[in-house]
Amino acid sequence: MPISAIAAADRAFALLVRGPDPLQLDGRDVPGLPRRRLTLDTVRDLLVGGVDTGVSDAVWRILSAHARADGPAWVVGAVGVAVPGLTLIASRLAHGFAKQADDIGSEVVAGFLQALRGDDLKGPRVWLRLCWTAWRTGHAARRTETTLELPHDLPVGSRTPRFPYGHPDLVLARAVTAGVITAEQAELIGATRLGGTLVDHLAAELDVSAPVIRMRRRRAEQTLAAAIHRGDLAVRANRARPR
Repeated sequence: MPISAIAAADRAFALLVRGPDPLQLDGRDVPGLPRRRLTLDTVRDLLVGGVDTGVSDAVWRILSAHARADGPAWVVGAVGVAVPGLTLIASRLAHGFAKQADDIGSEVVAGFLQALRGDDLKGPRVWLRLCWTAWRTGHAARRTETTLELPHDLPVGSRTPRFPYGHPDLVLARAVTAGVITAEQAELIGATRLGGTLVDHLAAELDVSAPVIRMRRRRAEQTLAAAIHRGDLAVRANRARPR
């Protein structure tokens, strides 16, 4: 029986951090890490245990640079370091979609790799932005249900979809485009409500208290809810002009 993409990545990662020449980072290159050579599984343990945002950002920029320049082993190494977070994202997205769990996991990994290899990682909160891309691609796989058997009593014909027409990530993107909320507020809602990021972890990364994060999220959600209630985010259908 084939194993999931995330499990396969974790197995490959385990091989890379064993033996006489395991993949390593030099902790002296990142203030805040132990000042010695660190195997990537040690780096993963340190990140999971909690580090300052600046430390996390520096580590992920280094891993990304290696993945882009130094071959497949470093790609596997970077994904392996991310496995705990990717596992959480995939498990949250697969809840209620058990038949699509493998596809969701594969797309979560694919989205993460896309961001790792191609995104501009110069800004802050690198890990959250990598996870946000992974969540979006995984969520898209959850919406694709063409392989599932349709029920016999499925209604036919067209009907008007519910406002504001779209899945949560699209609603957030539309709200940002409309100027209802900021991109930062959308990322906060998406990461904590949809992406599996814990408020306490985010608060630690931003060096603020958890109540402050919850207050910011509540204000953003109230603004978003009011816009949805007013119909500000509804997609208007293009009416065909009479010929």
